[in-house]
Amino acid sequence: MSDEKDRFGEKLRQKEKAEEDRYFAERDKAALEKLRKAKAAAPVLECPSCREPLVRVEHEGVTAEECPECRGVWLDRRALERLAARARTSWLGSFFSRPRG
Repeated sequence: MSDEKDRFGEKLRQKEKAEEDRYFAERDKAALEKLRKAKAAAPVLECPSCREPLVRVEHEGVTAEECPECRGVWLDRRALERLAARARTSWLGSFFSRPRG
């Protein structure tokens, strides 16, 4: 009788594990699909110089758009200010730290 209980208990644990695995697989699948849709909906930026699609790159915490064809790098103002803050003595840093009038 106890052997039968042990077998039944093991079957029950296996069923619970299978249900748990299925739940997480479905949740992961839904999350991946949501990410794919968000990526597909994101606008594709083109290089102003050669019209190739830009690729997002990150370097030392600053995100920029880079053209794989002409190697141009495009920054938004926030990224440019982050770079300037790191190098206050450079021409870039002095440009952003000058008084606005």
